[in-house]
Amino acid sequence: VQLQASGGGLVQAGGSLRLSCSVSGVTLDYVSVGWFRQAPGKEREGVSCIEARDDGTYYADSVKGRFTVSRDNAKDTVYLQMNSLKPEDTAVYYCARFSGSNPIAGMWAVPSQYDSWGQGTQVTVSS
Repeated sequence: VQLQASGGGLVQAGGSLRLSCSVSGVTLDYVSVGWFRQAPGKEREGVSCIEARDDGTYYADSVKGRFTVSRDNAKDTVYLQMNSLKPEDTAVYYCARFSGSNPIAGMWAVPSQYDSWGQGTQVTVSS
């Protein structure tokens, strides 16, 4: 399984970015995919997750109402639409495959529950 995150960049506060996570080596329909971020000096934190098959979604409280996760199984791609960006959203963003089928409540944001990670993409939000 390989995951490739892209779409990061530099944006002003209030702006938008859409991250993409291309997934190969597995049928995306059966995979739950999470988005994480890590800022310098901070631990990696869960941002969002989209479940396999039923497309249930999870969000960190800090991004609810601003970020939207979606998937296009035909393109083997998961997206993270990020609106109303804030300087505190600045981080390296990663996508990862959840190791089970669908996360049990609360487990979606635990990095150790994911077994395949893409390289990160830098998001920088200027004030």
